[in-house]
Amino acid sequence: MPETCSPDPAVKESVHTLYKAGSARRLALIAGLSALVIVTAILSAGIGTVAITPQDTVLAIGHSCAVSLQDFLHTHLPAVAAWYDAVPFTIPAPQNPQAELIVVGFRLPRIFLAILTGISLAGAGAVMQGLLRNPLVSPFTLGLSSAASFGAALAIVIGPGVLVSYFLLSYDMWIVVFAFVFGWLSMLLVYWISQSRGTTQSTLILAGVVIGYLFTAGVMALKYLTNNEKLRELMVWLMGGMWGASWNAVLLLIPLVIVCFFLLERRAWDLNALSAGDDVAKNLGINVERLRLSGLMISTFAASCCLAFTGIIGFVGLMGPHICRMIIGSDHRYLIPCAGLMGAAILLLSDTVARTIMSPVEIPVGIIMYAIGGVFFLFLIMRGKGRGLY
Repeated sequence: MPETCSPDPAVKESVHTLYKAGSARRLALIAGLSALVIVTAILSAGIGTVAITPQDTVLAIGHSCAVSLQDFLHTHLPAVAAWYDAVPFTIPAPQNPQAELIVVGFRLPRIFLAILTGISLAGAGAVMQGLLRNPLVSPFTLGLSSAASFGAALAIVIGPGVLVSYFLLSYDMWIVVFAFVFGWLSMLLVYWISQSRGTTQSTLILAGVVIGYLFTAGVMALKYLTNNEKLRELMVWLMGGMWGASWNAVLLLIPLVIVCFFLLERRAWDLNALSAGDDVAKNLGINVERLRLSGLMISTFAASCCLAFTGIIGFVGLMGPHICRMIIGSDHRYLIPCAGLMGAAILLLSDTVARTIMSPVEIPVGIIMYAIGGVFFLFLIMRGKGRGLY
């Protein structure tokens, strides 16, 4: 009888030690990025035309939350409200009397919108790069940016007179709705083309490029036909910014982003298998076509939800995944949340610079992102000379 070979206990222990060390490093990076986003948000809330100290910023947020909770309890749960009022601890109001209005009313919605948009774009970028096994893929690869631009341009050219007169929504909300619908339409067109030609990497990328060119032609035609006032409004939207920030927008996006994020994270193991090739993934029992289509649709949905409020913001979906991949590798269980937090930090910092560098005048955050993105990828090209992109 042949003897069965058992693994060397020392080798087995070494593998487990390396795996635990790698996991600990990745979790530490995720925790560090989470802390960075929180600290950056607090500091960003105090920076602006009216400077507010970090202490007043924290007190303004805490006091506003306490007052809102108290009002909610008194309105809906009076029994609990009586117990809440009996608690001896209270959060004092900030020393600056304007701090609560400025921080909670104006800056905090903008900060939340930047964080949600960064998470959506960078997380979607990491997933799309894994699905198509192409490090230069981003949420805009499938024509999303061009389609959303065309939708917003169409709403701007039609104008508030027609939209508001015949429908109940405000003019700004119609721009959001048109941008979202046309951004989502680009994914449906890619899905239809892939159903007829097969869901290969090249088919999906080429379909997205073609659809992007078609919608770009539509945007150029609308630019040519519209008047100067509407053209300026359209150009400002295309440059991207957080001007659409409001608590209504934030409360709408939070559940959408959370659901999309967890749906993408559930596909992390399948993405890891897909990185070894389509044949390997199929042999492991993964339906590659269904994985690609569902992953791309969820990614596009998450990105289009946020871009409908912010306009076109580039490079977040490329920079976040690239930076995290260079630090922790391509394990999508950690790469997706890490890329999302990195994208949130990058976009939040960029938006803070955009609204403060020429204060009180704000510049579109898209300008800052294109400058940072260009420098970053120039660095990647110089760094990767002779040894690949990474």
